[in-house]
Amino acid sequence: MAYIQYLSREAIPENQRVNDTDNIIQIHGVHGKVMKGHYDLYIEVMRKRSPLSRIQREQIAVAVSAYNGCLY
Repeated sequence: MAYIQYLSREAIPENQRVNDTDNIIQIHGVHGKVMKGHYDLYIEVMRKRSPLSRIQREQIAVAVSAYNGCLY
């Protein structure tokens, strides 16, 4: 569970929703433009062409989350 209150998917205006229900994305639902930007950045960094493999990028994300004490 996030430390930041977030809106349910239904509470986010339909034109501001993204096709992802992860809490880290939905936290930004209180400001739809930010949520869309964060989601676009996530897709670019984690799923698009890169010199790092998808596994390497996920390993970095896990290490950073652990260092930050993130629960998910």
